[in-house]
Amino acid sequence: MNIAANIVDELETPTADGAVAHALFADAPNSVSFNKLRKRLLRNVRQAFDDFAMLKGQKRWLIGLSGGKDSYGLLALLLDLQWRGLLPVELVACNLDQGQPNFPKNILPDYLTKIGVKHRIEYRDTYSIVKEKVPEGATYCSLCSRLRRGNLYRIAKEEGCDALVLGHHREDILETFFMNFFHGGRLASMPAKLLNDEGNLMVLRPLAYCAEDDMAKFAAAMQFPIIPCDLCGSQDGLQRNAMKEMLADIERRMPGRKDTMLRALAHVNPSHLLDPKLFDFAGLMAGETAPKSE
Repeated sequence: MNIAANIVDELETPTADGAVAHALFADAPNSVSFNKLRKRLLRNVRQAFDDFAMLKGQKRWLIGLSGGKDSYGLLALLLDLQWRGLLPVELVACNLDQGQPNFPKNILPDYLTKIGVKHRIEYRDTYSIVKEKVPEGATYCSLCSRLRRGNLYRIAKEEGCDALVLGHHREDILETFFMNFFHGGRLASMPAKLLNDEGNLMVLRPLAYCAEDDMAKFAAAMQFPIIPCDLCGSQDGLQRNAMKEMLADIERRMPGRKDTMLRALAHVNPSHLLDPKLFDFAGLMAGETAPKSE
């Protein structure tokens, strides 16, 4: 069953106390455009749940909260679905304070306490490690993300969580694909669902179908207390920025191409690519039944 099919009716059904949204949305705009945006994002999240079986066997999720628009939006959407009884898992928000200069340490704990979300703030000075290890002029993102991810894996296990949930959206997935395509010589992107190397923790990306522009509009309307990144966000000329600009240019000239490209990642035909490990080209013989592609 497509669990996203009846999302509109479910979102418009009030609870016994007359509420139609989580208390987090109390000060959100009561406009047609915002309601359409919220429903679209929730529909996209639930479709990702369905397509990738994200709720299968899950009981407790650690939500990676950076203080950026996407992680705030992810938390808000998951809280809304949980409040409606559509997300039967326990949520724990976690911010990894990486020791960045001038990081406002009070914003996230104050915000999470205000909205009643169970949370953990972890301090690890990975900022100094990145600054020390990465040569002048090189990009910080790769090492920074590896250090952050390792700590989040550890924290998820310490908190008894069976999944680490991250706020990567449609553009993140497409940009990663093209970075691998242009610079890594491989066809790969961010999966919506990934099992870690130890085999005891899932990594989930429920925003896989959500557009970055929608997430930006949602964050602005919700007035999240955004915390800028002073490490990766401080660098110009990154490969990811180049991919972002390329995709934006394609979308301007050919509207709808981003959705088409995302659909392409879900419709792979190995027999029409060049990888003999994925398709038995050696087994193709004239006059015999050709092996079927996956």
